[in-house]
Amino acid sequence: MALDTDRPMSLIFNVSHEWVPPSKLQTIQIRHCQVGSFGVWLQSQTELEYVTLHNTRILDFIPNEWFLKISSRVEYLDLSYNQIHGKLPFHLKFPKLGAIYLSHNQFEGSLPLWSTNASLLGLESNSFSGPIPSNFDQLFPNMRELYLSDNQFNGTIPPSICNIQSLSIFSARSNHLSGEFPQVWSLWPQILIVDVGNNSLSGNIPTSLGVPRSLLMLIMNNNNFVGNIPSSLKNCSFMRVDLGGNRFTGGIPLWIGNMTGLSMLRLRSNFLAGHIPHQLCYLTDLHILDLGDNNFSGTIPKCLNNLTFLTFRDSHQTDYIYTGESTRMTLKGSELDYTISNLYLVKSIDLSSNNLEGGIPEQISSLVGLGALNLSMNQLSGNISTKIGNLRCLSSLTFLSHLNLSYNNLSGRIPSGPQLQTQENSSYVGNPSLCGFPLSTKCEGYDTPTQQTLLGGDSEDEDDNGKLGFYISMVLGFVISFWGVCGTLLLKKSWRYPYFQFFDNIKDKIALAIALKVAHFQRRF
Repeated sequence: MALDTDRPMSLIFNVSHEWVPPSKLQTIQIRHCQVGSFGVWLQSQTELEYVTLHNTRILDFIPNEWFLKISSRVEYLDLSYNQIHGKLPFHLKFPKLGAIYLSHNQFEGSLPLWSTNASLLGLESNSFSGPIPSNFDQLFPNMRELYLSDNQFNGTIPPSICNIQSLSIFSARSNHLSGEFPQVWSLWPQILIVDVGNNSLSGNIPTSLGVPRSLLMLIMNNNNFVGNIPSSLKNCSFMRVDLGGNRFTGGIPLWIGNMTGLSMLRLRSNFLAGHIPHQLCYLTDLHILDLGDNNFSGTIPKCLNNLTFLTFRDSHQTDYIYTGESTRMTLKGSELDYTISNLYLVKSIDLSSNNLEGGIPEQISSLVGLGALNLSMNQLSGNISTKIGNLRCLSSLTFLSHLNLSYNNLSGRIPSGPQLQTQENSSYVGNPSLCGFPLSTKCEGYDTPTQQTLLGGDSEDEDDNGKLGFYISMVLGFVISFWGVCGTLLLKKSWRYPYFQFFDNIKDKIALAIALKVAHFQRRF
């Protein structure tokens, strides 16, 4: 039985709670329709092999007896995006089960000790608690994708997980995990994604036994990791690295420039120091660079215009293999979580809250696809280049558009143009020598910018061009109209005589009318 729609709708699967179907089903596939509960009709189906009840508004407990009966046969189980609550049966065997989707429900209790050959276990966004079982590798020996994020798991990550040779995705973000990350994670020969962000993990990133070369995404943000960024990471072909919100020290390693496929580098809120290496400019696919809230010094690399992915306005990367990722970005002064559905749209550079000095490189103006640029809270000096106005995405009305140059030592007038003067006042405050709109400080020798200036650039140049165009149009119109009439009368004799005869007749009629009016008045007086 299949009842499937592409999107949620008001269709209700309306049968009597006590109704029992006359036959046994092997497949049930209901998506985005209202089922409501595990009725008798469903509990009577004990020979199911494929079960999909996805987003069916089930508000109920799982019937233990029914779950036990189908466990020996079921090969695919999807009960995700419902409001199923309570605890799962603790000890069960699923000899044929290949994939389990129980995410986005209200399950609670410990992680069940099921014995299965399933390759996918999706338990994210529930209320599971307690430790991850120490014999996890024996319970799920063929696991490929393990999703435990957004629960309340605590304790340490058991090293036994690293014995699962087939594991490619390990997601345990947003839990209460603590302790060190397993030293033996190098045993994962096929691992692609490690996401343990938003926990309380500590210690160094383990490198004593090496780092899996297969890694594409390493997400360890908002933990308590310490030490330097390990050099063994250079052997990986990363697409995304997020180590923000930890206690890493040292500098950005120079080998970072060898990761040419890197699209996101987020090292925000650590204790990193030193200069920003020019090797970052080799990362041509980079669209998110966040080094804010560290202790970097020196100047901003002038070669940032080599980040060619940011030089195109409509370029997006959508070929991500991990849909469970959530990254906290600081845009427009607020921290927001961006999921895979909108993170690929973000094109930003954040170097705020450091000790950078010197001027803002004009080369940044080549990054016309840049949607957010935050250089605030540094020691930058000099004028704001008029070429920064080339960053047209900064003036669009999307949630990504943001420029922040506040709390530096910038001076001079804020250049005119929509990309700079439509930003909020807070984008420029804290620069005592900076003046011009939108700041209240007026610049000596400059007029207040007009609305025309804000909409299109320099108003005086546009006014001069407009007047010149008007005069040229007027002269051309007069010449064309004059010769269009007079030239025709001069060249075409058959039109010229009737034309002048018409005016002679008009003249005679007007003269006669005037003579009659005069005679009428003379008779009256």
